[in-house]
Formats: sequence, C-alpha cells, structure tokens
Amino acid sequence: MTDSADTPDQEVDDTQVRAIADLEESLEPVSLIEQSGAIIRTGRMMLAAGTASYRVKQAMRAVAAALGVDTHVNQVALTDIAATSHRGRIFRTEVAENRSFAVNSDRLAHLDRLRRTLPERTTPAEIHRALDEIEERGSLYPALANASFAGVACAAFAVLNHAMPWEVAVVFLAAALGQLTRRALHHLGFNPFGTTVAAATIATVVYVAGIGLLNWSGVELDTHAAGYISSVLFLLPGFALITGALDMAKMDLQSGIQRIAFGTMITLAAGVSVWAVSLLSSLSTGPRVDAQVAWGWQWALWAAASAVGVAGFAFMFNSPWRIGLSAAGIGMVANTLRMVAIDSDVPVQAATAVACLVVGVLAAAASWRGRFPVITLSVPAVLVMIPGVSAHQALVALNSGDFAAATAGILQVILVVLSIMVGLVAAKLVTDREWAFDH
Repeated sequence: MTDSADTPDQEVDDTQVRAIADLEESLEPVSLIEQSGAIIRTGRMMLAAGTASYRVKQAMRAVAAALGVDTHVNQVALTDIAATSHRGRIFRTEVAENRSFAVNSDRLAHLDRLRRTLPERTTPAEIHRALDEIEERGSLYPALANASFAGVACAAFAVLNHAMPWEVAVVFLAAALGQLTRRALHHLGFNPFGTTVAAATIATVVYVAGIGLLNWSGVELDTHAAGYISSVLFLLPGFALITGALDMAKMDLQSGIQRIAFGTMITLAAGVSVWAVSLLSSLSTGPRVDAQVAWGWQWALWAAASAVGVAGFAFMFNSPWRIGLSAAGIGMVANTLRMVAIDSDVPVQAATAVACLVVGVLAAAASWRGRFPVITLSVPAVLVMIPGVSAHQALVALNSGDFAAATAGILQVILVVLSIMVGLVAAKLVTDREWAFDH
C-alpha cells in the first residue's frame, strides 16, 4: 500500500512561482480593495476632467454608497486624492495622483451622469465597465476644429474690446495657431507652464506679424491692446480659477488655494510672453469707443459677439453641441445685460457681479435634474467678462515705472475677478441646496 503523502497530487513543487500566496489572500479584504479601487478611479477621472473638488467628493461618496461601503471619507486637492473606505471593522486607504490639468466637458458630463444614475447596489466590475466606456471616448472635435473654436472665441472677444474688422481676422488666426501649439505640446506631455509660454508666444508673434503685414499692404492699423490681448485669451485658466473660488467658498481651502495658485501661475506664464513680445512693436493701449450707432444695433452686436465667444470657449473645452449652445445662450443674455449696464454708468464691479449671478441661476435652470453639469455652462459664459485689456495696461504701466497707474489697474482687475467669483458663489447658494448646506 502506498503512503498517501507519496501520491503525485499531494507533492509540492518548490520551484513553482505562485502569483498570490493562499495565506496572504485569506488575510486580505479583497472585496474592500476592489470597492476602494473603483471609488478612487471615479474620483481621479472627475478630477482630471476639470471639475470642482466638491463634485469629485460627491461622486466618490455616491459610488461608495452604491457599492455597499459603510463609510467613505476623502480629501481632494488639485494634484492628488486621499480616500478611506470603511466596512465594518476594517478600512482601506488609497492615494491617487493627478497630473492632468486639461478640461474635458464631454467626459465630465458623462461622469456626472454616471454619478446621478447609479443603482442602489452595484459591483466594482460594473463601475469599471462604465468608466472604461467613458475613458474610451476620444475628443469630439479634431485638432483643427478645436483650434478654430479658440480662434472664434478670441475673435468675438476682440469685437467686445472694440477691435477693427481686420484686427478680428488676425486675432482669429493668431489664437487658432496658439491653440494648435498648446494642444500639440499637451499631448506630448510637456510642462503646463512651458506649454502656456510657448502658446502665448506663438499667438502674440502671429498677431504682431499679421498687423505688420496688413500695414505693409496698405491697411493702416495700429498694434492695439484690444486685439493683442484678445489673441491669447484662450489661455485663461477659467476652470481652475472658478472651481478654486467655489472650493474656497465651500471651505475646502486646500483645494481652493491650489487651484487659484495654479490659475495664477498659468496667467503669469502667459503674461510674461505677452509682455516680452510687446517689446518688439509699439503697442497702443489708448481707450477705444464704440462707433456711433443706434442702441438697438449696438445691443445686437454685443449679444452676437457674446454668444459666439461663449460658444467658442465651450466647444474648445470639448463640450457637446447641446452644452455649447446652452452656454452660448446664457452668456449672451448675461454679458449683454452687463455691457448695457456699464454703458449706463453702472460700476463695472456691480454689473459684473449681477451678470455672474444671472449666469449661475440660468446655468442651474438649464441643468435641471442633472441634464448638464452646471460648471460646463457657467465657466464659458463668464470668460468673456475677464478684463484682459485692463490687465495688460497695468502690466505696461508697471514696466514703464508708472506705479500709480499700475496699482490702479491691478486693483481694477482684481475687483472685477472677485465680482465674477462673488456672483457665481451667490448663485450657488440660492440654486444648489447640497452645496449651500453641510450635511
């Protein structure tokens, strides 16, 4: 009779490499690990799409509840997420890093829809399947179309800044080439600040060269700040600054400070290039006034330019057509009212704050029951209110040693930017109960 220990099926092959030791597997909370992985992947994708930290946290908590996690807490900043999931007496903490600072409205809309339509109970495999489908969605528009949207947005901004028709055409070309440069460098993984400097340099050089060619051909145009600054407005980090303000108002100070610091650094990176290239050519910063036309035509021009500019910014952020056109309608109403108020001698800060309150309320109405993420409507709608020309005038005054004018200009820009943030925060307080109250 053969001893059972000698039978082939009982022999242990010491040379076999096993992927997971049975003892270690039995000691690990495998199901909690899988749940935690699905939760933090959801947050990482939302953060990389450009939304506010509040929405990232909200989505992670919603996924955790659907997966059966007892308690979920997280800390979300611009560059990282730390999350802990509790189930019974065990817990799991994970940390994820975010290195993407682009904005993708289409992905954000699908992720927000996933958050809102989660079943009462689901599995990590189902969450990953849904996230895979969202992640596989490419850009809605090719590179040339994306660049054209940036050009259209900046050209419309030039119209609002009283640019001449030929200037508007040059702004379109300059901004489009600048956006092509930024997009190409971004896809190569180049440093965000270096990308901004390069894109701003291309846009401003093309603008100065374009105006020079027009003058050489017989078209008399000065190189004016109205068109010059408009050619780089596609670089404004609107999502970072506005989501940062919303995070700070929500008392999420870590995330808010990081986002505003990032937005400020991107703005300064663009400003350095704008200032350096302006040294190559004399730049006029004198005020321009609207042509003497009937008020009805003037309002129509403001409305059309506002709608086109907002739509261009929205589509540049990879927004679907419904989101882009909705944002354009909101921006048209709010910015036209703002321009009319300023023309009627209402202080710029007051007009801007009220206009942004209107943007926030209309965006909330348009996104009723989760139709669209509010942020994808409100950010493009307020970008046309940024005082870019005033900012450059302050920079020129600072460089020339006129510190009184520079200080006045910088304070004016800061007050307008704060007015934008105050208006949007006020709109959040009156339209979003979940945001307004801590639960």
